[in-house]
Amino acid sequence: MKYIFGPISSRRFGMSLGIDLSPEKKCCNFDCIYCELEKAKKTDTIENPPKVKDVINDVLEAIEKYNSDVITITANGEPTLYPYLDELIDELNKIKKDKKSLILSNSSNIDKPNVQKALKKLDIVKLSLDSVNPKTFKKIDRALEGIKIENIIKGIKEFSKIYEGDLIIEVLVVKGINDKIEEFKALNEVLKEIKIARVDISTIDRPPAYDVLPVEYEKLFELSKEIKNQHIFIASRKNLANKKESFTKEELAKTLSKRPFSEGDIENILDDESKKVFYEMLENDLIKEKIVANTKFFTTKGFMFE
Repeated sequence: MKYIFGPISSRRFGMSLGIDLSPEKKCCNFDCIYCELEKAKKTDTIENPPKVKDVINDVLEAIEKYNSDVITITANGEPTLYPYLDELIDELNKIKKDKKSLILSNSSNIDKPNVQKALKKLDIVKLSLDSVNPKTFKKIDRALEGIKIENIIKGIKEFSKIYEGDLIIEVLVVKGINDKIEEFKALNEVLKEIKIARVDISTIDRPPAYDVLPVEYEKLFELSKEIKNQHIFIASRKNLANKKESFTKEELAKTLSKRPFSEGDIENILDDESKKVFYEMLENDLIKEKIVANTKFFTTKGFMFE
């Protein structure tokens, strides 16, 4: 199966069966400083794009062989550069059965009507938005000439109005570049105008193409507080092992009403006593669960506390 990889276990999406639309060579219109792929010249095309029927044949074989929750369209680069994306998604939807369809995109083409038309037929769309500041965007994502963050923001806003699936915005934080409170305050102002299912905040956890560094989990958690009224998933392999938070019942209720926690947050953020409080509240139906794009969140919205 040339175009299939996995399935792999994803904390964000469950068991994921991947489709690589550019297996032979990196083809991307960004040159992100944090990219785990080898350096390559930026391009707006995928060389030797596979035929839709060949990709679908691989998917059919993989579906019979493996168990998975999602089928993830990605690439050794940017998948929206694939010229037959609309046709591929149509064919994928015919065969996916009970699995959800997902794409991982850098957002570069989201302002294009043909890309919006294709992506709106997917169950989950993950779009990167590392910064809404033009200078920071240029420094961190190093886009092909002509790609502007203003157009990306406009495109995401337009897409969110027509999309009925789960739209996820991902922010990858790099030390010394987009790790300022001001960056996330500006990001929050933009996100207010977008219908989002979830915001994923992460940092570097694999060797990057350039000499840049990750931030600590504590920093991700601090920055996440600037994103208001959203489901937030902090994707990090590290946790607050040496400095976890202590909450009373009232404090936990107030926090969860403003910022739902994922299962990972419960383990990574709460100290042992706070976990006891949490599970007691959960058992007494004072906390409710919600699945957002295959990730479980906990919130107290709609509940009143003494």
